[in-house]
Amino acid sequence: MRPALKTGLVLIALAAAAPVIAGVSRHVPLSFAGAAAEEAHPEIKDAIKALQRAKTHLQKAAHDFGGHRVDAIHAIDQALEQLNTCLQYDK
Repeated sequence: MRPALKTGLVLIALAAAAPVIAGVSRHVPLSFAGAAAEEAHPEIKDAIKALQRAKTHLQKAAHDFGGHRVDAIHAIDQALEQLNTCLQYDK
């Protein structure tokens, strides 16, 4: 497997998370006092859950997806780290 192809696939995985990260700027304000507050950044939290499920699927898979499984898991770990950092900066 060519390293350039693996690198390209890792970049594609990270690019897939970009719209979610961009959603940070579209923060929905909390409801007025007395009303139920909306969850902050539900898209980011959903992306974290989806990435965790994908990572679990890759870890349990019976094959290595043409040599890309390890790189994909690494890219997921990096994306999860970035998304969790985004949520920390909202506090």
